[in-house]
Amino acid sequence: MKNIGILYFSSTGNNLYIAKKIKEVLGGEIKYIPKYHGDGLEYSAIFIVTPIYSFGLPVPVFELLSKLNKKTGIFVIQSYGGMICGADSLFYKYATECGLNVKSIYTIKMPENFTLVMSPPEFYKKAILKSADKRIGKIIEAFRKNEFYIPKNGHTKEETYLKNKSNWHLIGEAFSVTDKCVKCQKCVSICPVGNIKMNDGNIEFGNKCIACLGCFHRCPQSAIIYKNKDNKKRYINPNINDAEIGKDID
Repeated sequence: MKNIGILYFSSTGNNLYIAKKIKEVLGGEIKYIPKYHGDGLEYSAIFIVTPIYSFGLPVPVFELLSKLNKKTGIFVIQSYGGMICGADSLFYKYATECGLNVKSIYTIKMPENFTLVMSPPEFYKKAILKSADKRIGKIIEAFRKNEFYIPKNGHTKEETYLKNKSNWHLIGEAFSVTDKCVKCQKCVSICPVGNIKMNDGNIEFGNKCIACLGCFHRCPQSAIIYKNKDNKKRYINPNINDAEIGKDID
């Protein structure tokens, strides 16, 4: 049995990068949350590594909480590109409502990947990644020393989060492909909720999108566009092999 389970959700590699850094030092195994069907009892400790979406949780992470057992100690790392706005407190609220044994919740700034509107310059991304390495190291050291951190019961934007979460499907309906699409169907295979289909030789986007933007960023031809605009601001973590994203690592 592997003692530590590192459960992650990542569409562009940021959170897989964090997960791999944890595994390098602490060992254990890395599991992609949309494909994980256990309850965590096989582990003595669980890391949940997740991005912050709209001041809250991505859908796969939100749904995971109700499936985990109430005994195993859970350590949460939330990455963010913009603002936290109480997302750590909101995670703790939802986790404790599920009766989970949450030991610590940490946040790490990573390069912004919700680039449908804007994207930071390259030099800024590099600086953020360098700073993130130091932060990851401090979190791992705190874990090894049994030093726990729970955010204070601060202000959250739960109402905004729930409203945005209920409208994420609209993002999927605004995607389309250009004539650069070669029908490789990578977008179909990597979508964590099966929202993209090949129908009569055409790529079609459904109404189950969870706004992860994995298809947008990782299309080999950059053929996926949003609202008929060819936004070229795509991002994949430079330290991660694209093929590893969405995979388990033992």
